[in-house]
Amino acid sequence: MALPAPSGPSARPAPRRERGQVAIEYLGFIPVLLLVALAAVQIGLVAYSAQQAGTAARAGARAASLDKDAQQACAEAVSGWLAGRTSCAAAPGGDTVTVTATVRIPSVIPLWNPVGTATKTATMPLDH
Repeated sequence: MALPAPSGPSARPAPRRERGQVAIEYLGFIPVLLLVALAAVQIGLVAYSAQQAGTAARAGARAASLDKDAQQACAEAVSGWLAGRTSCAAAPGGDTVTVTATVRIPSVIPLWNPVGTATKTATMPLDH
């Protein structure tokens, strides 16, 4: 037995004013997705800068323990695009030398850097 064709209010098509509602909802959600993506990239830059600061501090301490320039060793140890953002300070103390490397963390948003710096310290014995 065949079912009768639908009739009544449920048989009418949706009103035109509801068309495109999903597209508008997606457009409203795009800024949220962009913010999440930028935050993820920024967190990656913070972690990478901290890792590079540790590498620079170890290289600078190694160079300073051999009576070489710690700042030059620090700049050579980091990635090329972070070399200009890296500074090292050597502090000899008795039989050791301690080097503190500071890397200014790049920002995802140009001309705005609220992130700050990553600082790491390394100590090596002096080579006499």
